[in-house]
This record gives sequence, structure tokens and C-alpha cells, in this order.
Amino acid sequence: MSYKILAINPGSTSTKIAVYEDERELFTATLDHPVEEIEKYDHIQDQYEMRKNVVLSFLGEKGFDVKELSAVVGRGGMLPPVKSGAYEVNELMLKTLREKPYMEHASNLGAPIAYEIAKVAGVKAYIYDSVRVDELNEIARISGMPDIPRTSTSHVLNTRAMAIKLAKKMGKKYEDMNFIVAHLGGGISLNVHQKGQIVDIISDDEGPFSPESAGRVPCRKLIELCYSGKYDKRTMLKKLRGNGGIKAYLGIIDAREVERLIEKGDEKARLIYEAMAYQVAKGIGELATVVEGNVDYIILTGGIAYSEMLTNWIKKRVEFIAPVEIMPGENEMESLAYGILRVLRGEEKFRVYTE
Repeated sequence: MSYKILAINPGSTSTKIAVYEDERELFTATLDHPVEEIEKYDHIQDQYEMRKNVVLSFLGEKGFDVKELSAVVGRGGMLPPVKSGAYEVNELMLKTLREKPYMEHASNLGAPIAYEIAKVAGVKAYIYDSVRVDELNEIARISGMPDIPRTSTSHVLNTRAMAIKLAKKMGKKYEDMNFIVAHLGGGISLNVHQKGQIVDIISDDEGPFSPESAGRVPCRKLIELCYSGKYDKRTMLKKLRGNGGIKAYLGIIDAREVERLIEKGDEKARLIYEAMAYQVAKGIGELATVVEGNVDYIILTGGIAYSEMLTNWIKKRVEFIAPVEIMPGENEMESLAYGILRVLRGEEKFRVYTE
């Protein structure tokens, strides 16, 4: 029996959708929402009808009947901390996302849009590997400041999907292996998977810098800068995420442009780019201690993992820990669809959302 799955991934100014039949992608699209349209709405939830109608309109133009679907999956939004894997969308989840989400975020619309389309199709709606997956060991939550506990924020959807895919490729179960996965994109995060659970992470504000984020910076100097009177809170937040990292040093964010500068002999560009690889390698080494060095594979994924220059620098420093597998790309739509495909096939169980 084959299954058709619609995956929905809302972003700040677009909604990505894809339809899969089993592992085969039938079609995918990025449905753009003009800035002037988005600005009409005071809150993310107010965009729900508009985005849902755009998705349904596109499917209608493609001549695709939603009643062919076996399931619909939306990107999991800013819920209170949840476990990894699939959750069936229910009224309580929708109410939480509508009335008391952890923060305003476009991903909060993934579940309600999926739920409404699934009702029309007569099937179930799910989320998979929510943005708010938190399975940290208790010891990993201790930061050194009781009023700032560590929480789990990393690129769970893609990193977990790549670990599951690699385990299957090796003829093993994800739940029987240990992985360290680094997601290399506009933001960089790392996590360690121990026997099917993400037990610790390095988020984009406590580890390597990236094309747009500053990553971990010296705390005392950061505090001094915050209170220097030169910058307001909004500007400082942008220095950490949006105007940090490679952008702050070189004025560009595209890794391909950085590599072109290096090829032309730009020594500063080389230093900054290699420093990013150096910090990723340090993060991998840090997480290896969590599982006492018992690492089956290190995975490098995300858009910048296409860069042989960067991944070779990282591999050189960490392959003494474990074999390094390069699995580039964001892979979000595939990750959503494949996750629910495993549920439909009975290979995974879904959870029921409760407070």
C-alpha cells in the first residue's frame, strides 16, 4: 500500500509545501507572501486563513485532490517542551499555539493549517520533530546561573532525520546508535543523539558563530558592551543574531562568496571561514564527552555542508573521534514527510499532545 502525504512548513514570508507518495516527491513549492500582505496582520495567528487559502488554491491549480491524501503534517511550532517524533494535532495543541505559544513564530501555523486540510481530506494531521523538542538529560540543564537554565533549541527536524537515515543505511536502528550532528546553515547548532534521544545540544547562541550569528562570545565583554550606552537592546540582539558572525567580519553572509574571496587570496576571509570550522570542530569535541567518546558517526548537514572546503577543515579535526558523514541540505520537507510515513507504516508510534 502506498501513502500520499502533504507537508506544510510556514516561514516568515513564505509557506513551503510538498506532496510525497511514499519516499517519492511528487511536487514541491515555495508559496511567497508579499511583505505588504504580511504587514496587514498584527499577529502570526491572524495570517492563518490567508496562508491556508494560498495552500489550497495552489493545490487546486495543480489539480491535486486533497482526498487522495493519507495524512497531512505541519511544522511543529512553539509549544511547551515536547518529545521528539510525531504528535497528532488535537484541539488542545491548537489552543496552546493560538493562546499561549512559547513565542510568536511562523511555525505556529503549521499545525492549524495541516489540521484544517486534513479535516477536508478525512485523514489525520500531525506535527513532527517540533521546534521545541526537549529531551535533555537533567545534568545538561545546569548552566552555572540558576536563573538561566539551559534549554533545548537546535535544528532537531533535519539533524534527527539525517541520523535516522544514516542508521538505516548502515543496517542498524537509530535507537541503538550514538551520533553527533552539526547543522551548518545561516545559524549553526549541534546535538548529540544517544540511543534515540537528543540528550544535549549546543544552540546557535552558545557555540560556533555562523554566517549571521555571533555564537558564544566572552560574557563579561558582552555585558560591558550592553551597558556601554552605545547600543539599545534591539541593536544588541541583532549583533548576536542577524548581524553577527561572518556578516560582522566580512559584510557578506553567502558562504560561496566567502570561498570566492579565499580563492582570490583574501587571507582575512580564509581566517574567518576557517575559524568557523574550528569552532564547529570544538563543539563536536565538547559533545563527544557527553557519551564518553562512544560515538558511532559524526554527521555534517545543512546548506553549508555542501562546502568541501569547510567540511574538510572540520573532518581533519574530528575524524579521530568517529567516522564523518556529509549529508548536506536543509531536508525539512523530506524530514516531515518521511517521519509521518514511518508512522503510517507502523514503524513509529505517534504521541497525543497533553499539557
